[in-house]
Amino acid sequence: MATVTDIRVRFCETDAVGHVNNVSYFIYLEEARVDFTKQIGLSLETKDVTMAVVSLHCDFIAQAYFDQVIQVETAVAKIGRKSFTLVHDIRDKESQTLIARGESVVVWLNGEKNKAIPLDDDFIKKLEAHRLKDASES
Repeated sequence: MATVTDIRVRFCETDAVGHVNNVSYFIYLEEARVDFTKQIGLSLETKDVTMAVVSLHCDFIAQAYFDQVIQVETAVAKIGRKSFTLVHDIRDKESQTLIARGESVVVWLNGEKNKAIPLDDDFIKKLEAHRLKDASES
């Protein structure tokens, strides 16, 4: 089950050509990751354990423009021992046209030691609830 984050494109996120600048998509992915963590019940306000992005990728498929409302659907693609991978589909809210597809690899981090630590069982259960179904499971 994917979480959904709605975003209205601001003028400052566009470039001289009039479409959304490529840098802005990474801000949208961050907003969706933060929203995802809130929706699954994880607080980002703790200094003991937090998340850190170790890889971020985005494929640009179509253009987006000022004042357009986009939706970022976020789901879990992979769960490892100390990390997990989120996939993000960015679509036009009205037409559902795919605009971009992103991927974030995130580690579970001990904030004081600044070291990756194993995902705890409760968090893995929360991630599993948002995991994409494998085509072979259908």
